[in-house]
Amino acid sequence: MKKLIGRRDEAKILMDALVSSEAELISVIGRRRVGKTFLVRMAYEGKIDYELLGIQKGTRNSQLKNFTDQLEIFTKSELPLKKPADWQEAFKMLRNYLISKLESKKEKLVIFLDEVPWLAGQKSGFLEAFGYFWNSWASQQNIVVVICGSSASWMVRKVLRDKGGLHNRVTKRMRLQPFTLPETEEYLQHQGILLDRYHILLIYMAIGGIPHYLKEIVGHRSAIQNINYICFSEGGLLRDEFASLYPALFEHSDYHLAIIRVLADRHYGMMRKEIVESLPYNDSGRITQVLEELMESGFVSESTAFDKKKKEKIFRLSDEYSLFYLRFVEKNKSEEEDVWNKLSQTQAFKTWSGYAFENICLKHLPQIKNALGISGMYSSASSFVKIGKGEEKGMQVDLLIDRNDHVINLIEIKFYNTAISLDKSDADALREKLSVFQDRTGTKKMVNWVVLSTFGLKPNVHSQGIITKSIDMNALFG
Repeated sequence: MKKLIGRRDEAKILMDALVSSEAELISVIGRRRVGKTFLVRMAYEGKIDYELLGIQKGTRNSQLKNFTDQLEIFTKSELPLKKPADWQEAFKMLRNYLISKLESKKEKLVIFLDEVPWLAGQKSGFLEAFGYFWNSWASQQNIVVVICGSSASWMVRKVLRDKGGLHNRVTKRMRLQPFTLPETEEYLQHQGILLDRYHILLIYMAIGGIPHYLKEIVGHRSAIQNINYICFSEGGLLRDEFASLYPALFEHSDYHLAIIRVLADRHYGMMRKEIVESLPYNDSGRITQVLEELMESGFVSESTAFDKKKKEKIFRLSDEYSLFYLRFVEKNKSEEEDVWNKLSQTQAFKTWSGYAFENICLKHLPQIKNALGISGMYSSASSFVKIGKGEEKGMQVDLLIDRNDHVINLIEIKFYNTAISLDKSDADALREKLSVFQDRTGTKKMVNWVVLSTFGLKPNVHSQGIITKSIDMNALFG
């Protein structure tokens, strides 16, 4: 039985649109395979009066033929319909069909246009025709029109920020994110897959919270076995997914892939200037646009350094699958049955797992704040970086939470397969970091250390007086 996991706020927006007093034009943005179509179909099950899915790389002629085929299905026409000459004529045909539906249907009509970026290819005339359809007729009717797109940057640029017929016409907008860890756990349980949280975390670190990827998980396999099959086996869904992922979302994706590859090698992230200097391109403006597109689509995240007056942004590769593919899959496309089990015993695994776990923690800030007991308090999250010079060591705090109650939590994030314990050198290093942080920032707030690790911290003599709180992975599932 199908069930909508998470997405409660988004589903409410869709359902409220059915009973509002005005026509609604709703945009749904989210990366490929994140579940946009599933959400709309579940929310409007049995209520959709017309649905059209764009054809990837389809010509205008093939898109119009598809439009006609779909219209035949929804009108239940016994005779084939004539393919329209252009999108103006197509929307006129759709309008005539909907007029007949309005006479008999008491509820709002629902039109679902999926993958609009594919429908609106260059010189197709789709957006102009759709804008006229909405402004001249649909906006005055008892109707809901939902438009979806996997290319978030295209949807923002061409629809939400359109200067023409669609300017300020979208009445509701939503951005669909990958599943969080608690949503992933709920999804797997609904599928009858009972993995413990450590195994769920391992899988999430490799493939993220994309529902289409999570469908490949098999209950009788461990995390290592599932990752090995999904990402490394000849028939695995994600063995070659990377090759089509970015070209499907972005035109001229060479820039996007170049930035992704550069960021994949930098654990601590990079400032824009560093990214520009690392690329073989001289087009600084284009690189800025591509960074924005990657952030809009959820592949790259940005954060602000705590003590930077200019508030320079630090960019990180935050897409789990892209990082995992570039670190392991691309370099180890082998027919060995147990390749991931072997790789998971290497130093490369330890380095990757630390970075991947940090990324996941940064995506679950509400859960971390809840575990700290400050979910209702105003606070801001950032990082702290001190660049080493000569014999002077550099240091970094990947996550700190600056609280409104005059406290700053420095959070040490550690991924390990058992509870960790501090030795004297660990404690001394944390004290030194705290001292450097206080000295460099000049903060007057109380500063303390929090340890966030997979299985928590074993208190001992070295952790006393330096660690104020320990959080384990269960907090991320809260």
